[in-house]
Amino acid sequence: MQFDFSGSTPIFRQVAQQLSESIAAGQIDEGERVPSTTEISTVYKVNPATVLKGMNLLVDQGLLEKRRGLGMFVATGARKRAQRVQARLLLDEELPALARQARLLGISLDELSKALERSYR
Repeated sequence: MQFDFSGSTPIFRQVAQQLSESIAAGQIDEGERVPSTTEISTVYKVNPATVLKGMNLLVDQGLLEKRRGLGMFVATGARKRAQRVQARLLLDEELPALARQARLLGISLDELSKALERSYR
């Protein structure tokens, strides 16, 4: 995990985003325990309440489940749900931002399309 402490995205959202990306990519398997709030906060020097807030977002999304006395675990079906969440983020936020930037730089739709196709392969 890497956090941008000077950026505009709150740290708890960065925690949620990075864990969600790891789940979507299959780096953390369904049923697997995720690092505890204490482990993450100690390693990355982040307030434990901030880490917990990010993890609770994932509980609300059905990606993580709390097991009393054991910690947080990746929920069954979480990978597909995380992939859908990441796809929506890409298509609804990141791609429109890329298109706006391309227009500002004078990159034609054809150039952008070809570059995207090359990158996709």
